Amino acid sequence: MESPPSSSTPTTSTVAGISDNELTAIYDFAVLLAREAGERLADGARQRMQGTATLDSEEKDNAVDIVTRADEDVEAFVKQQISTRYPEHRFLGEESYSKGASRDYLVDSQAPTWIVDPLDGTVNYTHLCPMYCVSIGFVVGGRPVVGVVYAPMLNQLFHACRGHGAFLNEDPLPLLRVPQPPPLPANAPSGCIFSCEWGKDRRDIPNGNLARKVASFVTMATERSGKGGRGGMVHGVRSMGSAALDLAYIAAGSFDIWWEGGCWEWDVAAGIAILEEAGGLITTAKPQEDDTSPVPEAHLGGRQYLAIRPAGPSETETAREAQERVVREVWKRVEVLDYTRPGI
Repeated sequence: MESPPSSSTPTTSTVAGISDNELTAIYDFAVLLAREAGERLADGARQRMQGTATLDSEEKDNAVDIVTRADEDVEAFVKQQISTRYPEHRFLGEESYSKGASRDYLVDSQAPTWIVDPLDGTVNYTHLCPMYCVSIGFVVGGRPVVGVVYAPMLNQLFHACRGHGAFLNEDPLPLLRVPQPPPLPANAPSGCIFSCEWGKDRRDIPNGNLARKVASFVTMATERSGKGGRGGMVHGVRSMGSAALDLAYIAAGSFDIWWEGGCWEWDVAAGIAILEEAGGLITTAKPQEDDTSPVPEAHLGGRQYLAIRPAGPSETETAREAQERVVREVWKRVEVLDYTRPGI
């Protein structure tokens, strides 16, 4: 069985000016930090299960956009640990960002930056549903290179470092890789598990994001002859309530497709690092008009994402060709969402 890298592994390669030894030390630290932060969340959940504690929470923008005391306390803990260990690095956390007036994209291509969601799946956490996690990403050169997603109540630690592989606990990702991941279905999205989220934009307005998402979900689920021949006939539609876990399950090969609009960089930074290291693809959820141009790379702060699981080649396609084929088939079946922000 393969095992995660150790910071003692000698190498001379670099990622955006950071040596591999430095990067693996950051990776080791991120894994330990995610475990500590996750156990803090789990302790709070167990205390509520036992009736020895209550949960303080409040709404942000609406009734499904909430913050708990646990979100804020865990983010403060993670930020303090990072600033002590790496004072020269920048830090971007969901709760501290959300308290500001600006919604600008703050990640640049120069400064190494930690991007943290202290509690992804807050609604799940408030209901004592175990599908929540700590998400810690490390970004250099504008791209996630280290990612850790820890779901403590599930005992699932997804983690990856650029060039060193991706793992669930100690098992390499994707999980089905004997000797390699299975090819994507020839008639995909039919035969795929489609992962998606309802999001926090619940406005009941004609042609709004909620209506467009619902229409897209239905099209993906409908029989192939339905919706004017656009029916996706996917095996199933799944909504985890956590974008970070959605991406982790795509990296593991448990889900085939993830399509989402409305997330922020702290929701996806760690998951992107894990998915890409596992061999998956992530691009924009926004359908592209040109079917012949290369599939674009996802913008970390673009707020619209489409991810495809790692895949093996078939007799007629390379893995990348199959992934791009599935991307284009999804684009044909989903609506254009409206999520914009300054600087993107």
